[in-house]
Formats: sequence, C-alpha cells, structure tokens
Amino acid sequence: MKQLVHGVVPPMITVFNEDGTIDEQGTRKHVRFLIDGGVHAISVGGSTGEFIALTLEDRKRLTELVIDEANGKVPVYPGTAHYSTAITIELTKHAQQCGAEGVLIIPPYYLNPPKHDVYNHFRAIREATDISIILYNNVWFAGYEFDPWEVQMLTEEDVLHGIKCAHGDPWKVHTIKKLCQDKMTVYYGHDVNGLEALLCGADGWLTGLVNLTPRLCVNLFEATRKGDLEASRKQWDALIPIVNFVCVNRVNNYPHFVQIFKDGLNLIGQQVGQPLPPLSSLKKEEMDKLRNMLNDLGLIKA
Repeated sequence: MKQLVHGVVPPMITVFNEDGTIDEQGTRKHVRFLIDGGVHAISVGGSTGEFIALTLEDRKRLTELVIDEANGKVPVYPGTAHYSTAITIELTKHAQQCGAEGVLIIPPYYLNPPKHDVYNHFRAIREATDISIILYNNVWFAGYEFDPWEVQMLTEEDVLHGIKCAHGDPWKVHTIKKLCQDKMTVYYGHDVNGLEALLCGADGWLTGLVNLTPRLCVNLFEATRKGDLEASRKQWDALIPIVNFVCVNRVNNYPHFVQIFKDGLNLIGQQVGQPLPPLSSLKKEEMDKLRNMLNDLGLIKA
C-alpha cells in the first residue's frame, strides 16, 4: 500500500446530464479543473458526489472515469461505502483493481449497527483487500462516529490508515494525531475550522469547498505548512464569507452544500449542471449572494 498523500483533497462533485446519467466529459473536465487548481489527490463518489443517488454500476463507472482522467497525476480515493459489508468489499476491490491508492468509507448508515459489528465491518474490508482505508467519520450522515480511542485501536490493528474528520472540532484532529502518530493520516473534513485544524496538525484538508475554490484552499494549506501565519490568516479571512455561507448561515439545511458548489462552479464558468432531485438549484436571493462572494474572491471572469 502507498502512503496516503498529505495535502488538499476535494470530495469531488459528479457532473450529470439532464436525464440523470453521468456526464462523462463534464466529469473529466472537472477532474482537470481540480488538478489545474493544485489539489494533491481526488476523492470521487462520496457525499458531495451524490453517491447515494447512483447505482452500483454508476459508482464503478465513476471510479473508472476519474482514475483514467487523473492518469497518475494525483492519487484517487474513491468512496466505496455501502450499508452492506459484502457490497462495500465489492466496490473496494473494484477501486483497487482500477488503480485507486486508497478508499474513503463511511460506517454503515441508517440502521446504525452496534459498534462491535462496525469494527468487524472494517476488519472484513481490510482482510479482503490490500488498499489504504480512510474512515469517513461523519456523525451527521452515519448517525454515530468513532471516538479518537476507537480510531487508535483500529489503526494499531492496521485496519485504518487515514481518517476524514468530518465534525467541525479541531480537538479531534489534534487528539487522533497524538494517539496514532504517523500510523494515521488525518484529514480535516469540514470547512468551518479549516485554518485551525491545519495549524493543530492535520495532514490535509478533505472538504467540499475545494471543488469550488481549489487554488485558494491549496494556498491556505501551503501557507500553514510553511509556517507563514500572516499569509494563512489572510487567505482564511478571504474565505470566511463563503465558509459561513456553506456551513453556518443555513435554515432547514438550506442552502445545501451541493447546491452551492454546483451553482458556484456554473457561475465561474465551469459548467457542471445541476444536482440530482430531490436537490435543486439555489433560489435567486442565495444565488445573488453567492455571485457576490465569488466576485469578491476574484473568481468570476469579467
């Protein structure tokens, strides 16, 4: 297994045709946009990629497309999670056969299995495959999460090799790094405390905002790695309005992050279509706010 990359990793959107099928050329174009923006790896087929609306064959095809288009320029970490252990193993084996260097797996969702069964779910995946496993630790989407000591246990067993800390609290990033040291690659997986998480030792930033502002997110990561706190603060200050728009200023889960990223990309000239129903495009008021934010960031071409 290859070492998981340190750096900025977008959980990329999926570009769809109007009939809901995968827009293969549009998806390839978005891969190029991200690589041109300096990202260090790409995760495909995760939450931001609307994987829950895809068939298993669609998910496999999406993995094949992105790995082919990336063509070794950056590692690709497909999302291979499913409630079923057997299907998760099937998707993980497929990703490995396609050339993925890691997979991102959220714990079994909806039925919320007992923790001891979830441990065995991950152990079974590890036993059946030979690829780095990144735990997608998302309490909102799974309904529960692993605490840092549970992560340490599975890291010591060589079951887990990376983690996306999707909660907003940088304390967990710091604690997991302390407990697991170099055995675990820790990605901060939220937008709201990106600067703080990187400054307290996150190995990377794996978050949806990177789809829309890849270069600015990479700039933030590089500035923190250099220890340039002034540049880090300046870049984060520029990003704060859109971070708050995505994460904080919402009512009844609106505006939704997938809506923001897709409509935002369309506004800056990267045509990516619309989310799949039941999600829809932003309403005019939020679209105008987003346009102004992107204009302030210098991303809208005159």
